[in-house]
Amino acid sequence: MSNAPSSDVEKEPVTVVVTRQVRVGSEAAYEVWLERLIEGAKGMPGYLGARVQRPGAGAPPVYTSVFRFDSVEHLRAFEVSDLRRRALVEVADLVEADAVWSRLTGLELWFTPPAGTIVPQPSRLRMSLVMIAVVYGLVLSLGQLVGAVLGAAPQPLRLLITIVIEVFLMTYVLMPRLTRWLARWIYPRKEPP
Repeated sequence: MSNAPSSDVEKEPVTVVVTRQVRVGSEAAYEVWLERLIEGAKGMPGYLGARVQRPGAGAPPVYTSVFRFDSVEHLRAFEVSDLRRRALVEVADLVEADAVWSRLTGLELWFTPPAGTIVPQPSRLRMSLVMIAVVYGLVLSLGQLVGAVLGAAPQPLRLLITIVIEVFLMTYVLMPRLTRWLARWIYPRKEPP
C-alpha cells in the first residue's frame, strides 16, 4: 500500500472505492440494500462518511460507492464485521459479479492513474508537490478573483466560496488532467530486479 512505515499508514484516513455491476432490473433493490449498508456503517468506529455515484440515464447499472474511515484499523474492523458479512450475502443476487475494491490512503484519492497504468503506489513526495503547486495556484488566483467579485461580502463567506470552487476544480478538472499529464512522473517505473 505504501513505502511509509506501517504505523504511519495505519493512522492515516483511508478511502475504499467499491464498484459494482448491478443486475438490470435490480437497481431499486440495490439502492435499498446500499442505503441499509451506509446507515449501518455510520455506527462503526472511525466511519467518516460515504458517497455514491449512481449510473447515468441509459448507462449500464454500475454503482461506485466511496467509504471513508479514519484509519486502516477501523476499515479492517468494518471489513470483518457482521454488518458487512450479512450485506455481502444479501447483495449476491442483485449484482452481476464480485465488487471491485480499491483502497486509498492520504493524497492517493486525488490521484487516479490513467487507464493501463500498473503501479502499486504513486510517489507520496511527488503527489505532495503537485498538490502544493495546485493548491497554491488556486488559492492565489481564486482568492483574488472571489475577493474582487464579492469584496463587500464577509471574509468567512468569501473563503467558503473560494474553497468550494477550489475543491470542485481540483476534483473534476485539474487533478484528473494533471494526473494523466504527469503520470510518468507521479507513477515512476520501478526498475526490474
